[in-house]
Amino acid sequence: MMNYLGISYDYKNKPSLEPEFIPFGVWADAFLREAKRPFKVAVERDHGNISVFSSFLREESCAEANYRYMERYVKFLLWSVGGFRVTICGCEETAKKLQAAYVPGGARDFDWHFMNDIFERGFEIVLSDEEHFPRANERPVAAGGHLDGCRIGFDAGGSDRKVSAVIDGETVYSEEVVWFPKQSADLSYQYNGIVEAFKTAASKMPRVDAIGVSSAGTFVGNAPMVCSLFIKIPREFREDVKTIYDRAAREIGDVPIVVANDGDVTALAGAMSLESGAVMGIAMGTSEAAGYVNPEGKLLGWFNELAFAPVDLQEQATRDEWSGDLGVGCKYFSQDAVIRLAPRVGITLSDRLSLAEKLKEVQKLAEAGHDGAREIFRNIGVYLAHTLSLYARYYDLRYLLVLGRVASGVGGDLLIEECNRVLREEYPALAEKITVMLPDEKARRVGQSIAAASLPEL
Repeated sequence: MMNYLGISYDYKNKPSLEPEFIPFGVWADAFLREAKRPFKVAVERDHGNISVFSSFLREESCAEANYRYMERYVKFLLWSVGGFRVTICGCEETAKKLQAAYVPGGARDFDWHFMNDIFERGFEIVLSDEEHFPRANERPVAAGGHLDGCRIGFDAGGSDRKVSAVIDGETVYSEEVVWFPKQSADLSYQYNGIVEAFKTAASKMPRVDAIGVSSAGTFVGNAPMVCSLFIKIPREFREDVKTIYDRAAREIGDVPIVVANDGDVTALAGAMSLESGAVMGIAMGTSEAAGYVNPEGKLLGWFNELAFAPVDLQEQATRDEWSGDLGVGCKYFSQDAVIRLAPRVGITLSDRLSLAEKLKEVQKLAEAGHDGAREIFRNIGVYLAHTLSLYARYYDLRYLLVLGRVASGVGGDLLIEECNRVLREEYPALAEKITVMLPDEKARRVGQSIAAASLPEL
């Protein structure tokens, strides 16, 4: 039995290379066993969409544990749902402390500025009574799967762009082109690349009925609000960035275009191949990218930016360089996790190597049978199993598809095998419900750009 902030908790399967790991879900379960004071949280985003959640705190004498729980709970909701306003009802003394953290210069300064940038209005945490608390207003949207007609599917990645011409569900042309959008401060580079891809695909079909785009970034409608593809573009060209996909589509004609986050399109590709909803896709690459399709085959309209959602509560957890927070998903489900665990198994990686090259070195060792390298991927599988118990509180899951360069080769097999083992031993109900898998051949055939092509409904 272990203790954190006066809360006793326990779990059997600890990561062998990081036994100090405190899974947020495990600790939260222990915290909630004696929590009786209710509070509610509403997260409001664009177009009046509001998501409402409820939980409990312990008695007022547990002030430190109460704040830790509420702070991590709201942080998780904020990055899974996304919004410009969080309203809290109940447990006012703890809520006021949290409110003080979400201001410019406060403990959650990064989160405040990020959400402010996305929605272009001041992010705020509001305290409310029961009478004035917002009502839930969830409006999931159809998540593609439309393959009729002549369609362009475009996948905008950070190092290459892929485009497909799709006629009635059959790919008649596909190409992949290397590009470097993250390095260009001239928006015409990105714009011309997008238009060139659209026109190439259009030339392979008798007409174009619709365009679907899968793109890295966070979107409001078709507008990239925060997107690494345009990271070098000066701020004064923000309006041009926001309209870039709509403007590129007009070069093809008056056709509908739908742009979606690449994580959601990944989940859509999985749902199309599995012919099922309730699918989450997690891509473990440079960071953690996630997407979700609900049981009815629809997108929730949530951010699903789980890279910034809490995973580990230990006070010495690795700090994310961008957000400044400790113990968030990107440090456990990305190449960073492999690299930071390498020294713990005696693997030394040259500073001259890029992060991607360091990952490849560890993967080569794993393929060659190096016990330590293989243990790294097993540990990521342990992290994933415990974190799935957290994700499953907020997402109705039947399938979890694990993708990305971290999951390639023998490392991916070990990761999935270990995750499923821990689920069976520690979360048998989840193990019965959720299938954790790498994408099969059918899912690979669907692909990101083809799934993107299916986004618009004619």
